[in-house]
Amino acid sequence: MQLPYRKPGKYSQVPTDNLMTEAKFAELQKKLASLKASQPQAARDVARLAEMGDFSENVEYQLAKGRLRGINQNITKIEFDLEHAEIIQTNKNSDRVEIGSTVTVDSEKGTLTFQILGSSETNPSKGIISHTSPIGSALLGHRAGEKIKIHIGNKDVEYTIVKIH
Repeated sequence: MQLPYRKPGKYSQVPTDNLMTEAKFAELQKKLASLKASQPQAARDVARLAEMGDFSENVEYQLAKGRLRGINQNITKIEFDLEHAEIIQTNKNSDRVEIGSTVTVDSEKGTLTFQILGSSETNPSKGIISHTSPIGSALLGHRAGEKIKIHIGNKDVEYTIVKIH
């Protein structure tokens, strides 16, 4: 029997964004240490529950095995992220918008402040946007006083850069 061929989806080859602040790097290190500390207990639970016999009807064993598998996957992902991390170096004296900059802009909605960071740290409700977002990528490289038009959704929005912190 031949398996059906499926074309990969548009999100299957999304490049990873390895940019992060030192605070995010330290947070990931702390989370990794916590996961590695919980891994031996999870493995002991799996071994203890495996002794109970029939695996097909042992729900506790299946849950413990899934929990251990999740811990191992998270450890692998965090180790990869830490190994490939690029720490954002902010240049406080720059007159251009860079990754790590905090930018104050004027728009028709009023004055807005954005901090431009990597994709793993975005929080639009707090004004933290990714350098790959439409607004973040449009602001990069510009100076205070410049006007930028950005096409968002189905309308054009104009921002004037007031200050780069």
